[in-house]
Amino acid sequence: MSFPYYIAKRYLFSKTSNNAINIITIIASFGVIVGALALFIILSGFSGLKTFSYSLLDVSDPDIKITSVKGKSFFIDNTIQNKINFNLEISEYTKVIEERVFLEYNEKTEIAYIKGVEENYTNISNIDSSLSVGSWLYKEFENTAVIGRGISNKLSLGILNYGAPLKIMVPKPGKGFINPRNPFYKIETQIVGVYMGTEDFENKFVFTSIDQARTLLRFKENQISAIEIKLNDSNTAANVAESLSDALGDAFKVQTKAQLNEVFYKVINTENFVSYLIFTLIVIIALFNVIGAIIMMIIDKKQNLKTLFSLGATIKEIKKIFILQGFLLTFFGMCIGLFLGIILVFVQKKFELFMIVPNLAYPVEFRFLNLLIVFCTITVLGYIAAKIASSRISKEFIEK
Repeated sequence: MSFPYYIAKRYLFSKTSNNAINIITIIASFGVIVGALALFIILSGFSGLKTFSYSLLDVSDPDIKITSVKGKSFFIDNTIQNKINFNLEISEYTKVIEERVFLEYNEKTEIAYIKGVEENYTNISNIDSSLSVGSWLYKEFENTAVIGRGISNKLSLGILNYGAPLKIMVPKPGKGFINPRNPFYKIETQIVGVYMGTEDFENKFVFTSIDQARTLLRFKENQISAIEIKLNDSNTAANVAESLSDALGDAFKVQTKAQLNEVFYKVINTENFVSYLIFTLIVIIALFNVIGAIIMMIIDKKQNLKTLFSLGATIKEIKKIFILQGFLLTFFGMCIGLFLGIILVFVQKKFELFMIVPNLAYPVEFRFLNLLIVFCTITVLGYIAAKIASSRISKEFIEK
């Protein structure tokens, strides 16, 4: 055990004759504990919130989506399908038809998007697991649809309203005269399910079979709006998207889930970083107490320092004593704070003490990366605080 470390440990764990210094040291330790606890809790909270938010995107968006660069639709042929099938990273894909439409129900209207999907769509998206009421589309039942909760609320539309079907309308294309009494193509559907998701997603889509959407929009047999893809490993999305883009050429736009939700991802990550900076500032403020406690200790131990200096200790070694003391103070405070933080995170995950709404607990997630971030942040800041406090020591100060 080195001489400075031995003295620093004695100073840290032994009481001084001055009660004020003992109180200041306790306050400094408490500040570090609370700072470490708060920083770890906020990082764990944002990790849980990020995971929860990304799980909502699993419902609304595929791993990869292929659309046409020009126009709203394109024709899929064997060449395109073979290029997709050739990629071994792709688990499954489905064809979809999307278009903006007018909705009408009991004299209430709303603008949304119709999304015609194939039977295997639930293998691409977890949409069927997000239903709050009703069921997903079945091939056995014709002229059925699933709507978002937002659309359901706006139109006051529930499921299985056989007396009044939902009308889905789209303006007739073309130039010249259009009969004002019949300007729309339209279909009538019965709602069999209501899905939940992000606010935008809940207000956006009416899901129908792809045949219904094709009938409404007068699409040809192989005409579609997009191809949605499920990967064996979603972490390879960027590489697969790049290879598909090269294979399909410039006529197609290939986007990953992150690219489809670029703004959403940026907002989540920015909020996480800003929160980290705010709570790091709180830790820095708490470490001012550590600086004060070390300076008071230096003043209180001035006679002892003079004795150590007379016995041959160098100024550098004496400074190191208080650097180590400050470092140990922040280190033990950080360990206690992290220990309490880990307990609180697991208690929240187990017992759901804090709720966002009555049926949804605030999401938290334990990650070793968060532990590492807190450890590095407080360790570095604690060392800097101790270094600042020990800079007061000089030969002139000791010999006075």
